[in-house]
Amino acid sequence: MCTHRPTCPTADSPDREAAHTIAAHPEQGWILLCNSAVIFDDTGELLPDGQVVAPHRLCATA
Repeated sequence: MCTHRPTCPTADSPDREAAHTIAAHPEQGWILLCNSAVIFDDTGELLPDGQVVAPHRLCATA
């Protein structure tokens, strides 16, 4: 799948968000990474196996 050197992290790796972007649609709020993970603006994720990762954006504190 990934032809980058070094190879991008797989979709099941903890650092999956470090993979290269292959399609971006900021107007729709998502990007597709070369490991087939979809990352949403709210930091939620959809993995290639259908698993959903809940948003994990850090909240600012006063």
